[in-house]
Amino acid sequence: MKISIENVKFDEQGLIPAVVQDARTRRVLTLAYMNAESLGKTLETGETWFWSRSRAQLWHKGQTSGNNQRVVDVQLDCDADAINVLVVPNGPACHTGAESCFHNEIQDARPFDASREARQANLGEVLDSLYALVKSRKRERPEGSYTAYLFNQGLDKILKKVGEESAETIIAAKNTDRNALVKESSDLLYHLVVLLVERELLLEEVSDELVNRGKKDQVPYGP
Repeated sequence: MKISIENVKFDEQGLIPAVVQDARTRRVLTLAYMNAESLGKTLETGETWFWSRSRAQLWHKGQTSGNNQRVVDVQLDCDADAINVLVVPNGPACHTGAESCFHNEIQDARPFDASREARQANLGEVLDSLYALVKSRKRERPEGSYTAYLFNQGLDKILKKVGEESAETIIAAKNTDRNALVKESSDLLYHLVVLLVERELLLEEVSDELVNRGKKDQVPYGP
């Protein structure tokens, strides 16, 4: 359903919250605010513009840092009082240099429930977060990072590690230690994500291929 900009529900201050999300990884990059003018500029220029509540002025993301965001899509929620902006970022979204503004863990005095049900995460979300982290390591190459070391060594080193982890996963699967298989499978998935980032393949491309296979003769993952 397409909604005219005139129907956007700005609050009493003339603002609407805008959740900015990486169009490729689906990671949330930041939460900002737009007024009618900044929303119009965003739609007109194809780059994100916001309203700074602290400075009381418009600001163009990346104007000074160069870390602009190319807009892929702008979506309104069902009540037309919040915006989701899908972007392709050109550098970090956070002023601290982090890829996302959401990178600080909350220290809670109450102990978390460590049960499997409470801490179990969706594998797709975990892979999305891992992909985003690996991608940032490739771009920033921080000293002491194993991931950065792999990228510095190049494709042949990464391929060698994928081969080694594949063999170790097979060996673990032949034994009865389930924990060993979990660890080796995790190592294999991690190195496979490194390979995908190195070759600039998106997780969505792999996901789409698996979905397409599922549509053929009801056989999800075979010929």
